[in-house]
Amino acid sequence: MKATRPTTQIKTAIPSATAKRAEAGKLFGKENFKWMLIGVAVLILGFILMAGGHSDDPNVFNKDEVYSTRRITIAPIIILIGLVIEIYAIFRQPKTAEASV
Repeated sequence: MKATRPTTQIKTAIPSATAKRAEAGKLFGKENFKWMLIGVAVLILGFILMAGGHSDDPNVFNKDEVYSTRRITIAPIIILIGLVIEIYAIFRQPKTAEASV
């Protein structure tokens, strides 16, 4: 007598294995992309705060415009915060369906 495998178990196991592979194939989840957009917005804000400092007369140098606290302290700190948010967004593990069950 020849042993047969139960085909019904194999057929039901294949979709779940495929679903697991599809879920594992996603590198970033929806939350990761939200954090990435927040990080990009913070980076853009930092670069906007750093911009400027030009003078109407090129022969006049105004050190208060170029070396203001906003440009040399606040803007770089905001840019670093944006980079930390981006790193968090990249390394954050997406939530899987199995974890919520």
